[in-house]
Amino acid sequence: MPDHPRDDPAASTIERLVNVVALPIGRWDADARLVFCNTPYQQWAARSRDELIGRTLAELFGDEAWQRARPAFERAFRGATTSYERQLRHGTQAGRWARIQVFPDTDADGAVQSVFTIATDIHEDVTAREALTAARVRLDRFTENIPYPLTYVDAGFVLRFVNKAYCEIAGQPAEALLGRHIGAVRGARRWAEHEPHFRRALEGKTVQYTRLVSGIANSPAQPRWLRTSYVPDFDADGMVVGLYTVTIDVHDLTVAQEQLRRSVERDTLTDVYSRRTMMDRIDAAMVSALHEPVALFFVDLDGFKGVNDRRGHREGDALLVKVARALQASVRAEDAVGRFGGDEFLVLASVRSPAGARALALHMLEAVRKAGADVEGGGVSASIGYAIAPLDTQHPLKLLQAADDAMYAAKRLGKDRAHHGPARSEDASLGAVSAAAAPPA
Repeated sequence: MPDHPRDDPAASTIERLVNVVALPIGRWDADARLVFCNTPYQQWAARSRDELIGRTLAELFGDEAWQRARPAFERAFRGATTSYERQLRHGTQAGRWARIQVFPDTDADGAVQSVFTIATDIHEDVTAREALTAARVRLDRFTENIPYPLTYVDAGFVLRFVNKAYCEIAGQPAEALLGRHIGAVRGARRWAEHEPHFRRALEGKTVQYTRLVSGIANSPAQPRWLRTSYVPDFDADGMVVGLYTVTIDVHDLTVAQEQLRRSVERDTLTDVYSRRTMMDRIDAAMVSALHEPVALFFVDLDGFKGVNDRRGHREGDALLVKVARALQASVRAEDAVGRFGGDEFLVLASVRSPAGARALALHMLEAVRKAGADVEGGGVSASIGYAIAPLDTQHPLKLLQAADDAMYAAKRLGKDRAHHGPARSEDASLGAVSAAAAPPA
C-alpha cells in the first residue's frame, strides 16, 4: 500500500471502507510511523490527519505508550496477530482503557511491510475485572484470616480448601490436608459424629450441629459450645458438587440463652421453678391426668414473717432456699417444685391414690420442719393444702384454687398440717401422724 492512498484507486477504495468502520484504525511502517489512519482514529486521537501522519507512536503518545506497544509491534512484524492493553493519556479518552489489536499487512510475496492497529474501548471490562480481582483478593484474605475454621469438600468428602483456622485445629499445614478425606483428617470417632450431617447437606439441605467441645486452643481448660454449619454447593444444573463447612464459637451466646431461659423458667432466689413455669407444668399435667393422677400441693410457711422481722430479709431468703431444697429432696426427680411467691411453694407430683398424696404431704411437712428447726426464736413449719386431678377437678385453675383453699383450711385448723380439699374433713399433722405411728403402751 503506497504512502499516499489517494493516488491509488484501490487504496482509496480501502480507505473509504476503513472510514466506514466505527473503530480507530491505523497503519504503521517498520519505524512505527503512522502512514495511514481513518476518520474515527483522528477523532479518537483528538488530532488532525496532518498532525498524525508521519509521526512515530512514541512522538504521538509518549514513550510509555510505545513501551507498551513495542512487543506487540515486533510480533506483528514477524507475522503474528496479537494485542495489548493500555490506559490512554490523550484527548477525551484520557484515563480510559483500550485494547489495541496489531496484525501484519503483507504484500503479494507474503512479506510484512507494515502493521495495522485497531483500538477497542474496554474500560468497563477492565474496571469490572479489576473490581472482581479486588473482591477475590478481599475474599481470599477474609476466608484465610477469619478466626473460624472453614473448609470446602467435594462430593466425595475430600478436602479441597482449608483456611488457617482449620489448619490450627487440625494441627497440620494446608498442604498435608488438601486432597485427603476429611474423615481421615479428623479421625474415626469425630467422622462418625459428623458424617450424618455431611450426608444430609449432600442431599441439598443446610445443616447445623451444635456441641460442647473440649480442648479448644484459646480455652483448653473449659469446654466451649461450637456450631458447625454444613452448606451445599450447587452447580448450574442444581446438583450438589461439594459442601462448605464453617465452625463458629457460640459459647457466650449459648450460655446467655441458657441464663435467659433459666431466668424465665427458674425462680432467681431458690432456683426451683418459677410461678409461670409451674402453671405451664400444671396445664401439661392435666392432659395425662386421666391415665396418671397428679396431686398439686400448696405449701405456705408458718411463722416466716417473724423470721424476717427478727432476723432480717437476708436470713429470710436463706430460709427460703433451705425450704426449696428440702422440698426438692422430698419428691422424685420427675416431680416439679416451684415458688409461687413470697413464702409459698407449689409441688406437682404423680400419685397413685389419695392415700399416696397424703403420705407425700406428710413427708414434705417433716422436711420443712427439719429445714426450719434451727431458726432462732422458734422453728418454722408449713401448712399444706392439696388437690388431686382428676379426682377433684380436671381444670388447671380450679386445681390450683382447690389446693390454695385447702392450705388456708390447714391454717385455720392449727397450722403445721396437711389438708386435702377445702370441703373435706380429713387433715393430718406431724403430731397426729407421729401419735398414730407410735407403738401401743
